[in-house]
Formats: sequence, C-alpha cells, structure tokens
Amino acid sequence: MLKVIEVLAESNKSWEDAAQQAVATADKSVRNVKSIYIENFQATVDNGQIKTYRVNAKISFVLE
Repeated sequence: MLKVIEVLAESNKSWEDAAQQAVATADKSVRNVKSIYIENFQATVDNGQIKTYRVNAKISFVLE
C-alpha cells in the first residue's frame, strides 16, 4: 500500500534542485520513498532575475 504526501520545496539553484530537496526532506520523515510527482512550478523574481525556484510536489512511499 502506498501513501502520498504533498510538500513544498524551494531552491536558489533550479527546479530540479528544489525537487531533490523535497525528496531529501521527505526521506528524513518517512521511509521507502518511491516517487515524486511535480504538480506545480513557481519562481520568485527580483529585478528581472529569478531568485528562487519552487515546486509543489506529491511524494509517494510504501507503508509498512
């Protein structure tokens, strides 16, 4: 049986790094993370430059 949690993550490098941060953070709280589904991409902008990348992700893991 799988369970899905929704997480928000942010990075100043890239959306890929934000997704990795989401997985790394979830992995600290739950075991057996199996997949990530990126639901939404966002970014903050300052003076015409992207400052932070954000993802809204669903992470699935196996229940024991």
